Amino acid sequence: MTMAKNGKPATVQSANGDPRLMLQSVTRAFHVLEAIGSVGRPLSLAEIAKQAGIDKSAAQRAAHTLQVLGYLERAPTGNGFMPGRQFLYRSFDYLRMNPLIERATPVLNELRKTTHERVDLSLLDGTSIVYAIRRQSKRETFFATLIGRRIPAFSSSGGRAMLALMSDADVEEIIARSDLRPTTQKTICDRDGIWGKIEEARREGYALAAEESLIGEVVVAAAVTGTGGQPLAAVHIAGSLSEWSVEEFRARFSPLVLEAARALSHWPSDH
Repeated sequence: MTMAKNGKPATVQSANGDPRLMLQSVTRAFHVLEAIGSVGRPLSLAEIAKQAGIDKSAAQRAAHTLQVLGYLERAPTGNGFMPGRQFLYRSFDYLRMNPLIERATPVLNELRKTTHERVDLSLLDGTSIVYAIRRQSKRETFFATLIGRRIPAFSSSGGRAMLALMSDADVEEIIARSDLRPTTQKTICDRDGIWGKIEEARREGYALAAEESLIGEVVVAAAVTGTGGQPLAAVHIAGSLSEWSVEEFRARFSPLVLEAARALSHWPSDH
């Protein structure tokens, strides 16, 4: 999970609700969960307190409560806390209740059979995209197989495909809130370069990223739009540069990713 520029977990900080209606105890609990997710390994109580910006006593009470409820577990080594299995149930609930994901699943299954490459569906979440469906190819890096993986929108093909359909002001606002650090040595992080890739996506109707999130990987993506033309999601096709050149991959798979995205588009935005 990503952290915001001020160090607070990005998904917590990004909420724009009325602060008078916010329950601080709930907010603190989610800060603890996001802190563990952002580091990506089990954390001790002292580490949780530091990452979440709370004192150790508050971290202990929050961690105990979350452990009792099943949202935290002790690490197999006994050292530190990690996310609990209740998160798998909540992920299942989200996936089964989202009609776009239900509608997209057979389309992506067929796309995977046609391409023999990895295909994904991502959703825009603040300054990031998060993968909701992943259909694997014959070669994978472990974390690239998992739903829920989050990467910056500005450097991902799916993110750029969705940003391309937004107003310049909205794109600027997302770039301004993004942490423009590179994921790999090939990640385009300067504003002119980011805008160049977004303008390319506007011209072509799809976006392409080569080795910007994973070395050796090339990805094309096209946005899924709602009835008003607003971006709801993106379909991705990802391949290996050991088997394809960038231009060969673009020519072979950009028509297919566009076709799949169009098949899913014009879904009502409130679904």
